Amino acid sequence: MKLLVTGGAGFIGSNFVHYIARERPDWQVTVLDAITYAGDEKNLKDLSNDKVKLVVGNICDEALVDKLVSETDAVVHYAAESHNDNSLNNPRPFLDTNIIGTYTLIQAARKHKKRFHHISTDEVYGDLELDDPNKFTPDTPYNPSSPYSSTKAGSDLLVRAWVRSFGLQATISNCSNNYGPYQHVEKFIPRQITEILEGRQPRLYGTGEQVRDWIHAEDHSSGVLVILEKGKIGETYLIGADGEKNNKEVVELILKLMGKESTDYLHVNDRPGHDMRYAIDSSKLRTELGWKPKYTNFEEGLKETIAWYTTNESWWKPQKQATEEKYKKVGQ
Repeated sequence: MKLLVTGGAGFIGSNFVHYIARERPDWQVTVLDAITYAGDEKNLKDLSNDKVKLVVGNICDEALVDKLVSETDAVVHYAAESHNDNSLNNPRPFLDTNIIGTYTLIQAARKHKKRFHHISTDEVYGDLELDDPNKFTPDTPYNPSSPYSSTKAGSDLLVRAWVRSFGLQATISNCSNNYGPYQHVEKFIPRQITEILEGRQPRLYGTGEQVRDWIHAEDHSSGVLVILEKGKIGETYLIGADGEKNNKEVVELILKLMGKESTDYLHVNDRPGHDMRYAIDSSKLRTELGWKPKYTNFEEGLKETIAWYTTNESWWKPQKQATEEKYKKVGQ
């Protein structure tokens, strides 16, 4: 199998590339990544150059995308602008990457009749009330609330339309919040871990009541591989590991695991339009395709993540100062 992975030098994408290198060692992987602030060539440095090739380029580059898609068997599309705070400050890059970039890729996949898998987020569904007994399913209506989630919803709808109108051989997955190695320090969990490692108090938006359904990036990767190999064309699968925790619980657990008082954190300004709760019903993926997560104990997965950031300071340190200066400007 020859696989093209867009965004494969970013957090979730690079975890997927590592997973494929381990689980499907005979596959050839080409990574297409623009190496923006959220992508890093170092995320792939431990992988064999014979099996994994990095092409630095933009998914909106029609000529480059056409060439790479023509040379592959399947495309797994991770590339996206993905941070809500950034989308509120400057929405335009989210339109370019998430809408135009996806359009460019599916046009090439259609032209060359290639298998296509589109990575999306549970945030396209909006949010749930804290006391709502329901979870998101593939049939939940879209109700995005930010420039990020609305552009991801738009990219999902493009893929669906290309399946129906042009016969694109595509599947879609919507996943809950990922955590694990190689995640940029602007994101919630690594930000708290690295604040503590640098001797400062971690920071919590508002009261921290917002609930996220956490999944380890390796479990996300295994779910994507199952869909790629066994998924039904035109179908959407939700990937989640039943990891619902509110932000306050997560900060307090990080502090506890790092030997600090669980109340030793600061409250900062809440994010505008902050979604209250995400929750994934992954029963379709489990029952129809036989998938199950490895990291069912969030505390154990978090311990491993803390250990990774503790021993990989040289990876995250260059990102840290600029990230905190950006948050300081908005009082967060």
